[in-house]
Amino acid sequence: MSGPIPWRLKCVECDTMHRGDEVRYRCDCSGTLDVITTLAAANRKPLLETFDARRSSFIPADVSGVWRFREIVLPLSPDEVVTKGEGNTPLYDASSLQDFTGGANLRLKHEGENPTGSFKDRGMTVGVSMAKKLGCDRVACASTGNTSASMAAYAAQAGMRAFVFIPEGKIAFGKLSQALAYGARTIQIPGDFDAAMELVERVCVDEGIYLLNSVNPFRIEGQKAIALELMQDLRWSAPDWIALPGGNLGNNTAIAKGLLELRDLGLIDHLPRIAVIQAEGANPLYTAWHDGTDVQPLKANTLATAIQIGAPVSWRKSLRGIQSLNGVVEQVSDQEILDAKARVDAAGIGAEPASCATVAGVRKLIQGGVIQPNESVCGILTGHLLKDPDTVVRFHQDQLESIDPGAAANPPVASDGTLEDVRRLLR
Repeated sequence: MSGPIPWRLKCVECDTMHRGDEVRYRCDCSGTLDVITTLAAANRKPLLETFDARRSSFIPADVSGVWRFREIVLPLSPDEVVTKGEGNTPLYDASSLQDFTGGANLRLKHEGENPTGSFKDRGMTVGVSMAKKLGCDRVACASTGNTSASMAAYAAQAGMRAFVFIPEGKIAFGKLSQALAYGARTIQIPGDFDAAMELVERVCVDEGIYLLNSVNPFRIEGQKAIALELMQDLRWSAPDWIALPGGNLGNNTAIAKGLLELRDLGLIDHLPRIAVIQAEGANPLYTAWHDGTDVQPLKANTLATAIQIGAPVSWRKSLRGIQSLNGVVEQVSDQEILDAKARVDAAGIGAEPASCATVAGVRKLIQGGVIQPNESVCGILTGHLLKDPDTVVRFHQDQLESIDPGAAANPPVASDGTLEDVRRLLR
């Protein structure tokens, strides 16, 4: 790199500042890092007009629902970014779910309608663009699926070699197929995601490969564009609540960071509260939040594979963001997740299981009196319905152990192929 870099890296543990143009994921004290930029603060007055004007631009960086906000995300020039037109995801009116959730004012921001089918594209466009700026030609990640699919696609577009570390037998085929199709070298290892994460960090340091898990602070900068675009969707007026699933905790960390920056710049006049929803079988943040302790790693086990993470690397930043937004942490069972998924799918919206922890959590928080029925809630759906088709089919055929599909079951029915039999089935 040449010239001054308008961002630095700050440790969340000891506040040490590091250069923004070095390959670094942690402080010397092992703390994770925040990206700190001052460009937006120097240009705050016209920012909203600039962001809104870019929405109708034909420039690829402006079309992107991440780089449209580059003054806040990362001030790269348009020709430096690797973009697939990510973002621009729909904000669905989900009032039809009122009889299920108990809330009359629910909307769902569907990040599963990103280019590779998950919110990961927002962080990956920034991570891969930063890898390009740093002159890296190899990237790697550990993944239960969505991260690997996204990284493989963006690396292919940038002409980089991609390496994916996956826990053997713990990845949905809808996600694995993407990593393979986009050309990533996919390495299966024994153990769970946390074992894969530990190994990939060591490999990247030893081999000089650029790491693109959410411990990479530039990933968080891209993911915070979920909050920026959501506020733009709402004409820069924050809802009462934002709810989302919690796995590795980079997403809620990013959303909180984006909202706080918008508030500090005077671009929104109040902050929403945040609700992070974990699966009961992968709930280290929930346990720490309610016990008032540090996060303790656990062996994760849930059908919601995208959040099947027992040792989240971003937990300190996550807790900081939740506290700053007067938030809460809730847990839901796999049965509650799949019940919610059946309703989201039947509404014509559709999402992978982990996404629907959001709706299950909103329902539970309304029933518990934490969210009031008339409060405005924006839930984040993180992944596409087709990310985990096997679980969908097995649910509707009542083939999932310990899960009762109930009246939501919609299995295929057989016909003898005659017109009379088809008419019988139509009735």
